[in-house]
Amino acid sequence: MSDQLGGGRLIILGTFLIGLALSQLPIPDGFAWYRPEWVALILIYWVLVLPHRVGLLSAFALGLLLDLIRGSVLGLNALSLLIITYLTLLLYKRLRMFPLWQQSMMVMVLIGINQLLFFWMQSMTGTTGTGLMFLMPSLVSACLWPWLYVILHGVRRTFRIE
Repeated sequence: MSDQLGGGRLIILGTFLIGLALSQLPIPDGFAWYRPEWVALILIYWVLVLPHRVGLLSAFALGLLLDLIRGSVLGLNALSLLIITYLTLLLYKRLRMFPLWQQSMMVMVLIGINQLLFFWMQSMTGTTGTGLMFLMPSLVSACLWPWLYVILHGVRRTFRIE
C-alpha cells in the first residue's frame, strides 16, 4: 500500500495540511491563547519517528507556508520551526526512549522555545503585546501530545510508512 502512496510522502504531506488547517480554524478571542501549535506538534512527531525523511527543509517550507497563511512577517515561523526541528534532530534518539508523559514535557519545552523565539522576533518588529500568555500554547500542546502521538502512530502503522 505504501508503494501506491509514494512511500508515505502523501500521508506525511496530508498530516501537515491537516495541521495547517487546524491552526487556522476560527476560535473565540478569549480562547486564542489556548490554541495548540498543531504544525509544530506534527513536525516534531515526524522528525522524531522519521528523521531521515522529515528535517530542516520540511521545517523551513512549513514555516514559510505558515507565515504566508497567517500574514506574519516572512520568515518568523520558518526560523522558529527550523530551531525546534534542529533541537528535535539533536535529541530524537533520547526522546524515542522516553515514556509519553516525559515526551510531553520535552514537547512543552520545544514548543515553549518556539513561542519564545516567535515572541522575541515579533517584539523586534513591534507587533506584539505584553504578558506571559504567549506561553500557554506550549502547555496545551504538551497536554495534547500523547493523543496526537497515538493517532499519528496509528496512521503510520496503517500505511506502513518507514
